[in-house]
Amino acid sequence: MKLKFIKPIIVGMLLSLSSIAFSADEIKIGSFLAVTGPASFLGDPELKTLQMYIEKINAKGGVNGKKLKLIHYDTAGNPKQAIKFIKRLVKKDNVDIIIGGSTSGSTMAVIPLLEKFKIPMISLAGSVKIVDPVKKWLFKVPHTDKMAAAKIFTDMQKRGFKKVALISGSGGFGKSGAAQSQAISAKYNIELIAVESYGNKDTNMSAQLTKIRALKPDAILNFGFGKAPAIVTKNIKQLGIKAPVYQSHGVASKKYIDLAGDSANGVRLPAGAIVVAEQLSDKDPQKSVAMAYKKEYEAKHGKVSTFGAHAYDALHIAVNAILKAKSTDKIKVRDEIENTKNFIGAAGVFNMSATDHMGLSLDSFKMLEIKNQNWTIVE
Repeated sequence: MKLKFIKPIIVGMLLSLSSIAFSADEIKIGSFLAVTGPASFLGDPELKTLQMYIEKINAKGGVNGKKLKLIHYDTAGNPKQAIKFIKRLVKKDNVDIIIGGSTSGSTMAVIPLLEKFKIPMISLAGSVKIVDPVKKWLFKVPHTDKMAAAKIFTDMQKRGFKKVALISGSGGFGKSGAAQSQAISAKYNIELIAVESYGNKDTNMSAQLTKIRALKPDAILNFGFGKAPAIVTKNIKQLGIKAPVYQSHGVASKKYIDLAGDSANGVRLPAGAIVVAEQLSDKDPQKSVAMAYKKEYEAKHGKVSTFGAHAYDALHIAVNAILKAKSTDKIKVRDEIENTKNFIGAAGVFNMSATDHMGLSLDSFKMLEIKNQNWTIVE
């Protein structure tokens, strides 16, 4: 049986569905992202993507003649700010759906409010805890940290690595990634011979890495985001550690390569297809979607990142759900998001359900290696 894939928003479709009736003059999309602060490399491209595609949809007439209105607040990555802004988005701004936050900590902090206000939200953060266990009103589009660990350990296993040192950031993403790595490593016959951590604002991790060097690991895995993983990568080279280095999907942007410099060469990590869109097979259903987004984003904002692509997926899934619900009724929209099937996004093909509020398989991850300070597909 041949699957029928759904491609993100066909603008003509938005204009032709004249039978759809909405109760408001505009559709309000709320957002809280880390546009400034240490997680700005996440929130900045996410916000730019939302603005760019909402502007594009509105220029074509909007959704059934109604304009999309983006109401956004900058959390700077602070979970307490996320809580404040969710309350404002719902109580004052009366938004119809929420896209955010950029970080796992900010997303996890607002879960009780989503349940209280009964409003659907699509998160752009990585922790598996966001959707496992399933929360009725919460969905996510990035690959999970558990998936990243599985992809990395699969590659390590193929290369014959058995003794691995783990180091991670102390924030929500790093802690969750470290926990997931520890939980599943034995499944791949991998022993974690060291478990170290660092603060996301630390400027030198040599002390932790010196301990790791003494244990002579087959490989090193770092789970973190922001500037810290680049510092870890540099410190590893400075200390003369020869063990292969793996990073998580939290560094899947050109900024990591720029910060780490030539120390990044040889590093492997799992990432979405967007960063290697040109290298995809023409038969890959993602290629046309990824290439279209990449070209449009780079024409306006410069180098594309995985993180902006998450906002692209979230927005299109949200609008398609509103179209299918034929209203902005929050329960109906929530149900349609949950019923997302064969939706081709930048991160993969989404198939959500009542038991899976993300809907991506491990195959949606590409294993990449950095060569000559650029991405190459390993598999």
